[in-house]
Amino acid sequence: MGCLPRFFRLKPITRRPISQVGVVVAARDDIGFHVKEKDFDDDCCEKKYSWNDIERLTMNFARVVGSGGFSTVFLARLPSLTLGAVKIHGNSDHLNRLFKQELDILLQLRHDNIVKLLGHCDDQDRGALVLEYVPNGSLQDKLHGAATEILSWKRRMAIAFQLAQALEYLHDKCTLQIVHGDIKASNILLDEHLNCKLCDFGSAKMGFSSMVMPSSRTKQVMMGSPGYTDPHYLRTGMASKKNDIYSYGVIILELVTGMEAFCEERGQLLTSMMGPMLRNARDCEATKMAEMVDPRLAGDFDLKEARAMLSLSALCLGQSPVLRPSAAQILQEIRQNVRLPCFPPSEFQN
Repeated sequence: MGCLPRFFRLKPITRRPISQVGVVVAARDDIGFHVKEKDFDDDCCEKKYSWNDIERLTMNFARVVGSGGFSTVFLARLPSLTLGAVKIHGNSDHLNRLFKQELDILLQLRHDNIVKLLGHCDDQDRGALVLEYVPNGSLQDKLHGAATEILSWKRRMAIAFQLAQALEYLHDKCTLQIVHGDIKASNILLDEHLNCKLCDFGSAKMGFSSMVMPSSRTKQVMMGSPGYTDPHYLRTGMASKKNDIYSYGVIILELVTGMEAFCEERGQLLTSMMGPMLRNARDCEATKMAEMVDPRLAGDFDLKEARAMLSLSALCLGQSPVLRPSAAQILQEIRQNVRLPCFPPSEFQN
């Protein structure tokens, strides 16, 4: 389909994007470690590790499984014989502050559709996050990578619903409400059953009630990624929960069309390409509507659901943040218009 800048280049087995952290429950993993079947619900309390522990768990940082601009992720074998992912930021005062900020946020979170923090190390100027390890990649991989398996329409709808659940939890159900700040396909992980796991809270802000103005005394560090960032935020620097809602609208477009949020070669945004059609989604002819859906699905989708999801995307992408729906309203719309697959209750709980 389209073209997306490859911030992370995957190499099978040896490297994965920084965001690919999650649980493994197999007898033997894809890298060769022997692991024991285990439910991470047993690890309900995150653990405090020393730096020596981190070195031991990662076998002295033997295997890099992901890297980004400011951090590196190493494979770890945890005391429970499960696999984990250890995220380590670069060494500077600024990056150390980012580490502590992400740690403070992750310590508040526990939701089925958000990657779990299993432990951390905070030894003076050296910090590490011990996270779940996900073997099944990200939504970006499945939609835009070289994956041979095509995500079914039902699975795409389930992912949209689960991501909305994660956002409702962050925005409305945490003690201190949280804005993720970087909702994008590569930060949506898929576990062994292709369920959504939102990750990477390095850009997140905690304690929002609705909207926060940037401080005039400090340089504003902009959140988000190309193709996903709310234009209102880019213009004003005002961060709010509705920034995440805008990005969610882009995710819906990717799920329905199979196209990428941003084409670097053409400098083209998916929202710009789809904008005129989205405004008329509810009244669009069936033939034109079908042409907007990912052709790799070969017609195996529900036309009414596609129409409803594109109309919902249009609401999320509205220019005025005030008029965009909340995560709770998004969930209500999906429940009313989409026939969700039958999964175990814990996967769709609020």
